[in-house]
Amino acid sequence: MNKKNKTLIIRIILLVGTIVSMFFVPWLLVKAWILPLPNTVQEQLDEAIGHGFDGMIVYVDQKSKPSQYYTAGWHNRELKIPAKPNALFKIASISKLYDAVAVTKLVGEKRLSLDKTIADYLPELVGKIENAEKITLRLMLQHRSGIPNFTDTPNFWATPTETYEESLALILNKPSNFKPGQDYEYCNTNYLLINKIMDNELGYENFRFIQEKILTPLNLNNTFSSLDKVNIDNVMSGYHQNHPFDLKEDEHGMLATAEDVGTFLRALNTGSLFEPGEQEIYSSIYKYEHAGWVPGYQSFAKYHKDIDAVIIEFYSTTDSKLYLWNVSEIINNRIVKILKKDTK
Repeated sequence: MNKKNKTLIIRIILLVGTIVSMFFVPWLLVKAWILPLPNTVQEQLDEAIGHGFDGMIVYVDQKSKPSQYYTAGWHNRELKIPAKPNALFKIASISKLYDAVAVTKLVGEKRLSLDKTIADYLPELVGKIENAEKITLRLMLQHRSGIPNFTDTPNFWATPTETYEESLALILNKPSNFKPGQDYEYCNTNYLLINKIMDNELGYENFRFIQEKILTPLNLNNTFSSLDKVNIDNVMSGYHQNHPFDLKEDEHGMLATAEDVGTFLRALNTGSLFEPGEQEIYSSIYKYEHAGWVPGYQSFAKYHKDIDAVIIEFYSTTDSKLYLWNVSEIINNRIVKILKKDTK
């Protein structure tokens, strides 16, 4: 077979592979990706609602420009209340950024040590969590502990746990997924334990410490620890595909407005919320952006250095196969492209 024929065959194989793959990639993702880029962020949000999201909030804090607020869809679908830019939203794992800052400050105050272990801080778990004597606070912060993730328990989100003890019970006496420090695996159990360690050291719930050291100095008056601290009418409704009910009354931790998250994220990235020496500690243990997912709520918080913009995106719809998560990431990228185009 000559070189020309080989090249032709390779091209045919690649073409067939592309066509076949189209049948396995949901059309929803393809559609979100191939549509022409809208001229404005608002047009992109309106388009996103057509992809299956019930509501969206986007906050853009771009240096030297007034902050921008965008909404589309519903704050409450049943009552036909339009999305509100100042609505409270369940920020899910974005809260890990606040936890990491709190740990940083406690380390800076010499109240915690990154090199002490679970055995040091939670001795009652020795023999119940594998490698407890080797898993340091640093490794837990970095998701390099090897501890099983309690939210990976089958059907967890159908009947989520409500207490520290219930959550911890799901992984006790189970083998580790890898040796401490030998791999990376995102794990909510790490932060479950970190929060317990902070509570024990402080002698009170660590959110009070977060309030005193992070929220109050930044004037973040719309960030809360749980649903029982807020007016439920101010919480954006959340929906899960093929689930008939509004999920906003399900407890899933911290809530905040998009603006509050954006203000926090800029202070985190500029270092203005740190005392001398703290930013070096933080940079050694965690990242400067995050996303979050709980049923009915997807959230994204990221600083884009090239355009000096903090962008917060809230989506009030989820699905079991995470297609909507992938769509939201496509939309996020398109929003950045629009902003970059406008910056030129």
